[in-house]
This record gives sequence, structure tokens and C-alpha cells, in this order.
Amino acid sequence: MTTANPAGSPGRHTGADPAGKRTRRLATETKSALKTTEFFVYIASVIAVLIASMLVGTEDDHGDYFRADKAWLYIVLLTIGYMISRGLAKSGSRDQYDS
Repeated sequence: MTTANPAGSPGRHTGADPAGKRTRRLATETKSALKTTEFFVYIASVIAVLIASMLVGTEDDHGDYFRADKAWLYIVLLTIGYMISRGLAKSGSRDQYDS
């Protein structure tokens, strides 16, 4: 049976390591999205946009120049950017671990 050796390249699996215990190498694409700083930056940015949209309003002689529709447009743009960044992060990295 062909599996990956600890160095990560394909090789023959002997069924046991030198100590005699059977090991199995597993790999995941990347860390969970909840464990990344980009997720928390995304959440903080969305909250900041919503708060800014709520606080900026009609005052004195000008109208509301940061209306809800503009705020939601910025949130959509932030979401697209977050999805692209996660896609790029997942595209070429592997996180090795043993079970």
C-alpha cells in the first residue's frame, strides 16, 4: 500500500514506525477559519461599518451621506475579500498532523 511518509513524499508504508507502533499520517488543507486572525479582522470590520453607518446621520445642513445601502455594499465587498483570502490560503498549503 502506498502512503505518505513523515517527510510528506509518497513511499511504501511498512505498517509500523521504528518503535513498533503503527502510525497514520493525516493532512488538512489549512487551519479552521475560526482559528485565523483574518476571520476576526473581518468580523471587526463588519461591526465597525455597521456602527459607523448607524452613527453617521442627518445633521445641520447635510443629509445622511453614509446610508444603510452604502454600508451593506461595503460589507459585501469585505465578504468577497474575505472569501478570496481564504481561497488563496487554502489553495496551496497543508497542515500535517498525526492521529
